[in-house]
Amino acid sequence: MKASPHRAAPCGAQPPDSSMNAIPPFAHLCEPAASLEDGHGRTVRYIRLSVTDRCNLRCTYCRSGMETFIPHESVLRYEEMEQLVDMAMDMGVEKVRLTGGEPFARKGFADFLERLRAAHPALDIRVTTNGTLIGPHIQTLKAIGLNAVNLSLDTFDRDKFEQITGRDLFGKVRENMDALLDAGIPFKLNAVAMRGFNDDELPAFVDYAMHHPIDVRFIEFMPMGEGTRWSDSCFWSAPDILDAVKGLVAVVPVEQEQRNGGPARLYTLSGPDGPGLGRLGLISPLSSHFCTSCNRLRITSDGALRTCLFDDREYRLRNALRHPKLGIEAVRRIVTLATRDKPIGARLLERRHNAVAQRRMTAIGG
Repeated sequence: MKASPHRAAPCGAQPPDSSMNAIPPFAHLCEPAASLEDGHGRTVRYIRLSVTDRCNLRCTYCRSGMETFIPHESVLRYEEMEQLVDMAMDMGVEKVRLTGGEPFARKGFADFLERLRAAHPALDIRVTTNGTLIGPHIQTLKAIGLNAVNLSLDTFDRDKFEQITGRDLFGKVRENMDALLDAGIPFKLNAVAMRGFNDDELPAFVDYAMHHPIDVRFIEFMPMGEGTRWSDSCFWSAPDILDAVKGLVAVVPVEQEQRNGGPARLYTLSGPDGPGLGRLGLISPLSSHFCTSCNRLRITSDGALRTCLFDDREYRLRNALRHPKLGIEAVRRIVTLATRDKPIGARLLERRHNAVAQRRMTAIGG
């Protein structure tokens, strides 16, 4: 996808389907900043870093069935990712989330987490996972003090789980959820809200939040990448979800300062037997975006920086990082330049009938 004809792509930006071989131009023209602030006064404190685009599930809303994977030689090495995290912390980043694909599908991921924690004891390190492969690593994650896990689960029905993921692994996910709770590792449960698929399971999700000390969050279904199976008929908006929840339990909004700057609107829950242990979260990128408070950048597993999930301009960090005469200092300049041009927001509801981003979510980093 080419840059919008109404807005020229800044220095270093490339469309996502262009060659990754060219050195980002004009990296030397921008002095690296001590902190990352965009042109709208927002300070970046959070990096989402994808470690792989590969996944052991085949979720119907995520994959077209015709995708190709990023070549191994194009994927950032762990030591390159460590360099990027070091740089980000020097520039004021306080939180790093490791995503995929499925991060635990990449060999050596748990060892990588151990090295990150050893190098940065105060860094807020989190992982997003589908919950199928995390089990053998839970005690390691507890030992290193992993801050939190986001676990994706769209249904509490085993047959529907296999239908949407292509794998009979529901029992393994539930087993690992219990193991995370037993280990005391905080986790949030993320479900893509799909009318006609899991809207009938709202009572089960609310019941889980009532009886477990976690946030259960519904995410509006977004058309991500070409080939995404999306239609208005399956779109279940956050306001409609909230109305349905109010028919089950009492809800009270959580104040903004208690939400830690995240995208979810949070609600405490109360039933006939008293307050729930967990909370409900609603993430509404289509019906009510959260762009004005966005404090994050994304780095794909092949080393492309995206300042906005829904802006297809990408800045090629890997080329500079591997170049013998550029390296991490050039990357600092590119990141500084890109952050200054971070867009203020995206009008996604108007774009919903087309992919709101050209790369699929596994390639960007979920």
